[in-house]
Amino acid sequence: MEVKNILFLGGAKRVAMARLFKEAGARRGLKVNIFGYELDRRVPLACEGEIIIGERWNSPSIYEHLAEVHEERGISAIIPFVDPAVEIAAVCARRLPGVFAAAGDEALARTMFDKVKADRLFHEKGIAVPAGVSEESPRYPFIAKPRTGSASKGIVVVRDSRQGTPADFKPEDYLLQEYVADAVEYTVDCYVSADGLPLAVVPRRRIEVTGGEVSVTQTEKNSRLMSLATEALLSLGLRGPVTLQYLFDSAADRYLLMEINPRLGGGAVCAVHAGADFPGFILDEAAGKVPAASCDWRDGTYMTRYMQEVVF
Repeated sequence: MEVKNILFLGGAKRVAMARLFKEAGARRGLKVNIFGYELDRRVPLACEGEIIIGERWNSPSIYEHLAEVHEERGISAIIPFVDPAVEIAAVCARRLPGVFAAAGDEALARTMFDKVKADRLFHEKGIAVPAGVSEESPRYPFIAKPRTGSASKGIVVVRDSRQGTPADFKPEDYLLQEYVADAVEYTVDCYVSADGLPLAVVPRRRIEVTGGEVSVTQTEKNSRLMSLATEALLSLGLRGPVTLQYLFDSAADRYLLMEINPRLGGGAVCAVHAGADFPGFILDEAAGKVPAASCDWRDGTYMTRYMQEVVF
């Protein structure tokens, strides 16, 4: 049986996704081995693979170390699971022979991880986003999002002038937008092939979120949202796994794009269970094959999560 060694960058808790990669490999007659690149061996992923003690994302020697890992372990694909790892994976795909990275263009990824630059690009492409707020154009309530960062860390909702004003937030550090009350949150898990074909576009409602990550979610065959997400993918030229975050403002009957993460999201396992074969897409593209699109995924697939211990 052919062996494929997959390296997860920052996938310490992605145990379910590791299992799904192994299952996708087995359906293709492959034995998939999972390796995790972490700062500590005592992470949950250790129950499904080998943990490699790695460098910090900003280490000047990280590429040299990853080259050594590639040579020693025979890595065939690299999957980033945290924002800083996306650019690293993309660079590795260019530098390391025979390595496929589930990541698109690193310059576009840098733009997506800068909320101010991303918002500017969305406007240029005519993508609907929440209205901007500034000292010159104040409105309440508004939301202040740190320019960089993830998992909703550092976000502030300002409901009236007694709580603050736009002038309290430096424009070089924050993106200020209208706050949409009682909005329904959606994630759209997507995969775009190397030649630009969307292979899967799977909306799901974010029903419950814990620590910035979805803990209860359900797929929804929402043709309007699928169309909007597909248009965004194509206009921006995204590739590989992509996670889009939307708000639905029922009062104004509008969908607003919040952000795009050009990587697999933490809740993408729900889309996989619904029938969107993200691990299979990656394994196929890593083997130089053209993946078949997953258009018949199941509507209403409901996923809820729980905590489980891994003892060392």
